[in-house]
Amino acid sequence: MEKSRWALILGASSGFGEATALELARLGHSIFGVHLDRRAGLAHVEEITGQIRAAGREAVFFNANAADAAKRKEVIGRIQEEFQKKPGTVGVLLHSLAFGTLLPFVGDPSTSLRTGPSAGSGLSKNLVTQPQMEMTADVMGHSLVYWVQELVENGLMESGGRVFAMTSSGGTRVLPHYGPVSAAKAILESHIRQLSLELAPKGITANAIRAGVTDTPALRKIPGHETLIASALQHNPHGRLTTPQDVAAAIGLLSHPNAYWISGNVIGVDGGEDIVG
Repeated sequence: MEKSRWALILGASSGFGEATALELARLGHSIFGVHLDRRAGLAHVEEITGQIRAAGREAVFFNANAADAAKRKEVIGRIQEEFQKKPGTVGVLLHSLAFGTLLPFVGDPSTSLRTGPSAGSGLSKNLVTQPQMEMTADVMGHSLVYWVQELVENGLMESGGRVFAMTSSGGTRVLPHYGPVSAAKAILESHIRQLSLELAPKGITANAIRAGVTDTPALRKIPGHETLIASALQHNPHGRLTTPQDVAAAIGLLSHPNAYWISGNVIGVDGGEDIVG
């Protein structure tokens, strides 16, 4: 019996994760989605799962912290249960987690902003702390490795599988307040390279997707995001911002079987924005 193809989307309720879930459903994948939303956001999650099912695909979503080891085990267990009922494989994993700290290392405290959980230390409350730095690196970087380990070790992703992780130009550039996230993105890109090497014998590819400036909830948390948007509009050769749908379309193409030789890259999906800006 041919196995049904699924995609596992981490960060499935908005932005790149939402758009990619809908695009991959259109291309024939059922969707496992992991998201972290309060009650007010659950209505939108229902809209997303409704659209996936309207495309003729299954949607199994989990409202859980994707960086929590116990929750990750629970999700993997549920996937195994689904595949026991009907044989399936996770053909695509997208890591699109955007939760971290936007605080300076030693900079001007008067212009800083905290977006992650606070933690006490001897530092000014407006400077990043060790727990905050480690949390950001774990959620936006290291968690990718743990999810891939679970999928591969449990036989849930097989030859032909695709691993994608959302990075940004901040992985190689500096921005005010972006230090912890920039470090996490650099970690993420390094992990993609290592995963590409180790997954190659298994027939699985791994690539980082570097989107252009995109107006998402994550972008709007960055202090000065208005300046980033204005600069992108000025420099992008197409005269517009990147959209989540642009990125989802690229991931759809890279998920095709013929993309088997594309691995270990940071792939720009920005309409040429990065080479101009």
